[in-house]
Amino acid sequence: MKIISYLIEAHIIRQTKNNLEFLLMKRAEHEKYPGIWQMVTGEIMPNEKAYQTAIREINEETGLSPEKFWIVPNINSFYSPEQDLICLLPVFAALVNHNIPVKISDEHVEYKWVNKIEAQKLLAWPGQRESVEIIYNYFVNEQVNLKFVEIDMK
Repeated sequence: MKIISYLIEAHIIRQTKNNLEFLLMKRAEHEKYPGIWQMVTGEIMPNEKAYQTAIREINEETGLSPEKFWIVPNINSFYSPEQDLICLLPVFAALVNHNIPVKISDEHVEYKWVNKIEAQKLLAWPGQRESVEIIYNYFVNEQVNLKFVEIDMK
């Protein structure tokens, strides 16, 4: 069995007056895992770094460009029985301007901005819900000692 990393997970967030919201999108019926709610995901292309994939996929799937972008200190994972491998997914957080409209791709049929509790209810996998918790705590809890590595968007 192999352990590889060929996918990314990117959580898009926006800050409102008194909350942090997460963008979730509902998968189209013609996609793998139809009808589930998810954050941005995508496949790392040859010669592309994982963070570059995340930025590209955010733009392709939502039409948004991050104002700020971080590496989340969490790795999601899953087992593929078809390929007999474990896939490790680096996790990213992207802060976007709350005034810019979302333009979802044909991979999704619907989107919504939700709070932490709603995001954790809608996301299918425990690792995704854990990423939401880590991101929320980083931006809302002033006592958190965890530091995110920010990637320069310039």
